[in-house]
Amino acid sequence: MDDGTPDEVFADLKSRDLGAWGVAQIAAGTGLAVYAMWVGILQPGFRKVPLRLQVPYIPASKAQVQNVMTLLRGRKGGLADLGSGDGRIVLKAYQQGFTPAVGYELNPWLVRLARFYAWRAECHDKVSYRREDLWKVDLTECKNVTVFLAPSVLSLLQDKLLAELPRDALVVAGRFPFPDWTPCRVEGHGVDRAWAYSVKTLRDNSQNKDELTVTERDDERTKEEGST
Repeated sequence: MDDGTPDEVFADLKSRDLGAWGVAQIAAGTGLAVYAMWVGILQPGFRKVPLRLQVPYIPASKAQVQNVMTLLRGRKGGLADLGSGDGRIVLKAYQQGFTPAVGYELNPWLVRLARFYAWRAECHDKVSYRREDLWKVDLTECKNVTVFLAPSVLSLLQDKLLAELPRDALVVAGRFPFPDWTPCRVEGHGVDRAWAYSVKTLRDNSQNKDELTVTERDDERTKEEGST
């Protein structure tokens, strides 16, 4: 399965023409100077910069949003978007029948932008955008989670998701896949690709690996005892 690599996705992002509106949105979310510095200076050494600099705001494309919604097709209940940016995933999720649809974002300007978009779509009282740290969000009752985050953040987020999410939950990642997880479905190509992960399957695989490790250790111990 061709999942792509972070370097390939960054190359695709760098070559993509965001357009005037895309640049304006980036400027509103992070400050144009910060964005320019990230593209020109920090991007090549992305993995070496502090964690707080590793999630630059880049608006999700229509294709990215559609691929995420395709992977969520047939699902019901609430949805949480971690690092929700301008809120377009949350808004689209509500329009597709997910409720409650909640976005968690630390950047206050992006929260305001998301609320403006919701107001413009006449959905401001139907969706929720909260300025909260995603690491402190309680996910124990969330059946659907979406994330558009950097690989280094995703690698740290894996443990939280597996520990808190219900067994029947589905996690959908856009732009970058989770580095240590095997997706159950993939939709789209290149920078527009999205990956879906079944929590049940991930936990079962993790348990099987743990059991296999224990068995291997027992076998090694038996061999050592037999040789003495």
